[in-house]
Amino acid sequence: MAVIVHRSKRYKEAAKAYNPNKVSVEAAITAVKAFKPTKFDQSVELIFSLGIDAKQADQAIRGSLSLPHGVGKSKRVVAFCQDHLVAAALEAGAVMAGGQDLVARIEKENLTDFDVAIASPDMMRFVGRLGKVLGPKGLMPAPKAGTVTADIANAVREYAAGKVEFRNDAGGNLHSVVGKLSFDDTKLAENIAAMVAHIRRLKPQTSKGMFFKKLVLKSSMSPAVYLDIH
Repeated sequence: MAVIVHRSKRYKEAAKAYNPNKVSVEAAITAVKAFKPTKFDQSVELIFSLGIDAKQADQAIRGSLSLPHGVGKSKRVVAFCQDHLVAAALEAGAVMAGGQDLVARIEKENLTDFDVAIASPDMMRFVGRLGKVLGPKGLMPAPKAGTVTADIANAVREYAAGKVEFRNDAGGNLHSVVGKLSFDDTKLAENIAAMVAHIRRLKPQTSKGMFFKKLVLKSSMSPAVYLDIH
């Protein structure tokens, strides 16, 4: 059954100015900013189409990155840690921190009103009970994402400041926010360069051929602009 996508009038008007050619990062930023603005500060997103087999675990691309200029949005972070680390986690910006008591509360109340969950390695045997609560929301701490770490305070500080998490989907695509439309062009370009370089370094050894099959830049409400990056 075909999926019908309804586009807004704003999007259709913007699409008239769509350029199917690949352009430089600088030109793409200019193009995305030239689309009709909205009443809110839109996020700017980088979308990779990767030359990986998403069904193979050893080709999965997942991780996190602190961009040079952040993403213009703070995140609500919870920290699962031993009692002696709770005060440091809260001081670093966690909205909630605790050990087994916090696990029990989230399990009982089905709490998911946060953006990131950080856990110390010794807490994962308890946090594992929350798979049914956190898993469907993509909130389960994972070592590969940098959300299972002994350095709880630093991880909380980074994620609260907007550290970006990313992972490929079933189609081998990867989406990552790289800033806001209100960012000046230089900051956006530097964030994009940092993300592209980081993803490039994560190319699996078993991935053959072109790694960046397609790369586009877009804002929350705009069409995508193709980037000339190999």
